[in-house]
Amino acid sequence: MSSSTPTETLDREENTPPENNDESTKNGLIEAPRVFWPAAVLLLAFVAIALIWPHQLNEVLGKANDTVVGDMGWFYVITVTGFVFYAIWLVLSPMGDIVLGKPEEDPEFSLPSWFAMLFAAGMGIGLVFWGVAEPLNHFSTPPPGTAEGEPARARAAMDSTFLHWGLHAWAIYVVVGLAVAYAVHRKGRSVSIRWTLEPLLGDRVKGWLGDVIDILAIVGTLFGIATSLGFGVSQVGAGLGYLGVADTDDSGTVSKWLLVALIIGITAIATCSVVTGVDKGIKFLSNLNMVVAGLLMAAVLLLGPTMFLLSDFVQQIGSYLQNFLSMSFRTFAFQGDDGKSWLSGWTTFYWGWWISWSPFVGVFIARISRGRTVREFVAGVLLVPSVVGCLWFAIFGGSGIYREMYGPGGIIKDGKVSTDLALFQLLDGLPVSTLLSVVAIILVVVFFVTSSDSGSFVVDMLASGGNPNPPVWSRVMWASLEGAIAAALILVGGAGGEGLAALQTMAILVALPFSIVLILMAVSTGKELVGTHAQLVHGRRRKFEKSIKDELRKELTDLRTRGRESDKPRR
Repeated sequence: MSSSTPTETLDREENTPPENNDESTKNGLIEAPRVFWPAAVLLLAFVAIALIWPHQLNEVLGKANDTVVGDMGWFYVITVTGFVFYAIWLVLSPMGDIVLGKPEEDPEFSLPSWFAMLFAAGMGIGLVFWGVAEPLNHFSTPPPGTAEGEPARARAAMDSTFLHWGLHAWAIYVVVGLAVAYAVHRKGRSVSIRWTLEPLLGDRVKGWLGDVIDILAIVGTLFGIATSLGFGVSQVGAGLGYLGVADTDDSGTVSKWLLVALIIGITAIATCSVVTGVDKGIKFLSNLNMVVAGLLMAAVLLLGPTMFLLSDFVQQIGSYLQNFLSMSFRTFAFQGDDGKSWLSGWTTFYWGWWISWSPFVGVFIARISRGRTVREFVAGVLLVPSVVGCLWFAIFGGSGIYREMYGPGGIIKDGKVSTDLALFQLLDGLPVSTLLSVVAIILVVVFFVTSSDSGSFVVDMLASGGNPNPPVWSRVMWASLEGAIAAALILVGGAGGEGLAALQTMAILVALPFSIVLILMAVSTGKELVGTHAQLVHGRRRKFEKSIKDELRKELTDLRTRGRESDKPRR
């Protein structure tokens, strides 16, 4: 199995000249200023507002969360579920035979290597942060309408977790990844979100409309990565406090200034990787990270209730599939404020977070999928990371629920779960707990470093008109902006849940306009695939008809030849 990673794979683009790219960099100067500078100014302005007027911004975000986010849950639900059915249609339709590249082109990577890189794309800070915490949060405070009793709450908890990390999340990435892959590999366009809408908007994507689309993608990606950084440093800070390395207050929360210091440190490491090149230390760290994640998951499985976890994983797959349709359209319309609060705090947040991440992940999976058919692409992207993620949650979340139901408990206290501490509280009940906790902290740090490095690279490509080799200074700028956004929102909301709530709210708000782009992207790509398939069918028909005509001509010629020979006088 290949150990290629998003960082490693994106680095290969540096040696590939841009195709049909009119906006590139020369001598370190950005020649796509209509995208680069507006996006940079918007993000810098947000950081400045957060630092100058933190209380006012916090109030605005709170109101936005109560109104826009709370009231738009139904829109996110129907949109993301629509993407799932769109992906299923692509797999089952004749358009699935279309190759993402030249018709005769073979896949660039072998199937095992491609699966390994999809696995790498599917792993991240979110799995480590939420692996124990989300199922236990749902177990403690189940979705409104859940039946009474611990078994029903446990099943609802795992069902909801699988919903948030399964097919729906990766259907969003399918929409972006397929659109980018088709534009880049089949039509030879540069790596830019605007070109995915060319079949629908025509030459208008070259003007201000295309600029707005790319700016939305950049801003959304930066807030998505900043949200992940906020989760990461909160968990690292909690882990250091739990191990007694850092001071905490009475509630077990570390200082917000420690979190800011962690953000600065992690961002500095990511920035150094951008400057020195991703083909050295970061490639090694990325490969090591995947191994460490697998070993940590195996350790929890083997040191915990192994047979229970394996049994529950099998049963949970069936429960997820059985309840898939009802959960996909779940908006809690009859559950009042409780339903709206639960939906906006969980499902709506996740769909917004995935949409924010979609340009980054979409570009990566598009890059590694040259030569794949549409059917291979969609099926692989939907299934491989979904299975890996669900297995992770079955092991970590299942271990946490098992401990609460059949073990000593202690993670849920007074009906609440400390999201930052849940992983370390679980590991504390296993042998060699201190070692496992240290490994978990290292895992979170390196996950963010590699994600930040690759994310900065993709954002800079988008901001530079699709140039695969943007200047180093601009990569440093975007990496620094990621850290600045996370630090600003932590300062606005504080070191506790308010800071993360601010990050979550911004991710959802930025995703709202970009979700419209995703809908147009799906329509545009579907239109192009239908047209391409029709051309292929027409071409095959014409080729068949031509072969029949050629055969008939040959037969008629042979008949005439034999007739002339039979008419010759015999001696």
